Amino acid sequence: TEFLYSSRRNNKQRFDKRLIAHIVDLAEQGVPRRDLVNDYGMSPGTLIDWIAKYGSGIAKHKRYTAGEKRSVIRAIKAGMSVKQAQIAFKISYPSVIRGWMKEFKEENDDLSLIKAEEVAKKTVDPSDNAELKALKKALEEANLKIRALDTMIDIAEEQLKVNIRKKSGARQSSK
Repeated sequence: TEFLYSSRRNNKQRFDKRLIAHIVDLAEQGVPRRDLVNDYGMSPGTLIDWIAKYGSGIAKHKRYTAGEKRSVIRAIKAGMSVKQAQIAFKISYPSVIRGWMKEFKEENDDLSLIKAEEVAKKTVDPSDNAELKALKKALEEANLKIRALDTMIDIAEEQLKVNIRKKSGARQSSK
C-alpha cells in the first residue's frame, strides 16, 4: 500500500509524525536500519531515538546478566562455535558474543597478572619442595571448586530467574 505523508522541504524541517510512526513500524518489522536511514534521510541516532520513544518495545536490546554471559562463554570453551552459541542462546549478533569473550579474556588476564606478580615477590626455598607441591595441588583443587560453584550459581540463576550473588555494597539483612 502507498503511504502518504507531507515531505520535508529541507533537512532542518521536522519529520511528519505519521512518517515517524511508519518508519518505526518498518524497523520493528525487520527492515534493516541502514536501509531506512538511507531511504528517509535521517541519522542512525535519530532512528534509534525514535524506536526508543515511539516503538512497541519489540526492537529494544536485551540486557544479559554476568551469569548468562559466562554460560555462553563456557559453552564456547567446551567446543561450541560462536554461530551455534548465537542460535542456541538466542543472541542477535555474533559480535556481542565476541565482545563478551574479549571482556572475560581481559578479566582473566588481569587476574593472571596479579597472581604472577605475587608469586614473583615470594622466594621459595628448595628444601620446601614437598610442601610447595602440596600447596599447588590444594590451590588447583580450590580453583576447580570455585569454578564448579560459579557454574552451579549460574545455572541456578538461569533456571530460577533469581539473582543469587551478593551485590557489592549490599546491606546485611537484620534478623
